[in-house]
Amino acid sequence: MRYRQLGDSDLNVSEISLGSWLTYGGGVGDESARACVDAAFEVGINFIDTANVYARGAAEDFLGDVLQSRPRNSYVLATKLYFPMDDTGENQGLSRQQVEKQIDDSLRRLRTDYVDLYQCHRYDSNTPLEETMAALTEVVNSGKARYIGFSEWSAAQIQAALDLSHEKGYAKFVSSQPQYSMLHRDPEREIFPLCKANGISQIVWSPLAQGALTGKYKPGTPPPEGSRATSQKMGGMMSNWLEEDVLETVQRLVPVAERNGLTMAQLALAWVLREGNVASAIVGASRPEQVRDNASASGIELDAATLEEIDRILGS
Repeated sequence: MRYRQLGDSDLNVSEISLGSWLTYGGGVGDESARACVDAAFEVGINFIDTANVYARGAAEDFLGDVLQSRPRNSYVLATKLYFPMDDTGENQGLSRQQVEKQIDDSLRRLRTDYVDLYQCHRYDSNTPLEETMAALTEVVNSGKARYIGFSEWSAAQIQAALDLSHEKGYAKFVSSQPQYSMLHRDPEREIFPLCKANGISQIVWSPLAQGALTGKYKPGTPPPEGSRATSQKMGGMMSNWLEEDVLETVQRLVPVAERNGLTMAQLALAWVLREGNVASAIVGASRPEQVRDNASASGIELDAATLEEIDRILGS
């Protein structure tokens, strides 16, 4: 496993990280989930990503339990806030009150005194940005979080936060968490250049397009039994990735992976990690063998001819 520095921070994170969206505390049974976490540590993954909203706190609860036996300095732990935690309409957003409340709730569920990275899960247009940045700065100054980041913010929103940090002395973002994969390259246009110029690294989510880039979903064929697409808890957001034209494109990538002696997942992850501004690619796994296969993508360097072929297939 290789490691990369996370932005301007002193955190060194594994190129492959373990996420918990749709899986732990919800879609995957605890026994299998524990096996995945154990496998992650065995292969050198040191970066665990979660959020308060994942399974409405159950993912954090699970990780708080499963990580208790490991030294706190042996892993980098990240969580997030923004989305509703209940149906009251109150426990959501990035107001000062919510930042203060949600960090304490997350720390209680995670059974730790601090997280290494506290992230704004989305931008809150209902709260002044200065209020959010001031509250996040207090979280850092109190020692409850070492660094701060964001997920899916626009370039204008990122720049506004950077300006406030510079002008007011607020804590500065060190990470961005966008969706990024062979099939979703939008962040390359504005987000990557802006972040690179300002000491912010990418922690990309859905680098396998929720499993579509593993090649196991075939055009004109029902999803395999036991796959994410057949799960009521985990397959609800996969429809875009199961369209025939998408699956046909993925199948055209299979020979590229085979010629390089790689699985499709390894090819997709190595492709994401070709970008120097990407510090880590988050993978979700329901079985430990998936963790091991994905982790082995770290350190794979695709040559120029392979990258050009991939671009031709993707029509980039």
